[in-house]
Amino acid sequence: MDRPVTTLFMLMSLDGKISTGASDALDFDRDLPHVPSVAEGLYQYYELEQQTDLWSLNTGRVMAKIGANELPLPQKTPVSFVILDNTHLLEAGVRWLCAKCQQVVIVTSNAEHPAFEVREKNLSVIFQEKASMADALRQLKRDYGCERLTVQSGGTVNAALVREGLIDCVDIVVAPLLVGGRDTPTLVGGPSLASVDELSQLCALELVSCEVLKDSYVRLRYKAQSDFGH
Repeated sequence: MDRPVTTLFMLMSLDGKISTGASDALDFDRDLPHVPSVAEGLYQYYELEQQTDLWSLNTGRVMAKIGANELPLPQKTPVSFVILDNTHLLEAGVRWLCAKCQQVVIVTSNAEHPAFEVREKNLSVIFQEKASMADALRQLKRDYGCERLTVQSGGTVNAALVREGLIDCVDIVVAPLLVGGRDTPTLVGGPSLASVDELSQLCALELVSCEVLKDSYVRLRYKAQSDFGH
């Protein structure tokens, strides 16, 4: 394969939500530790997260949401980040990522992105006049040696990857929680399909394992079916 093997790894509620609400002020990481009967088992997700691939894909919006543009520089970790961003990261946020990660690759269509002004040895920029996740993934493997990539982005990016057939595995931790809300982000968002001609964009899955965790949490692991859609 000419791109990394991708795994969508996320925490979601039983109704498929990946946040507690539609506002950026609401967030699973901040809010779930304060929800009774959910907080107790949350540590299991973070323990599993520590076992994911050493390359992780996320978005500038998520990084800004967790405070990358304002926080003091963190300690170095063994993880490399691929960040999709046009407008959310400031120069301080890019420097924060460089301090945290082994390698940072910013994928952007913004020719004036602050990353172009940062001179760090572990920072690279993939500039795309027209955004293409498939092209970005191929370049990650070819130029940066990224063989396996964990996707932990938002529902819109997840949807784009699913629609293009770029998700190979799915690893989901289900929290014992119902969130609701039509505008609350879900595991896979983006535009809805509009006709039967688009059914090839669905991602059929084969169950690999179902593990009952402590405190009513469940871990579901799937692989994408190559004989359907893409």
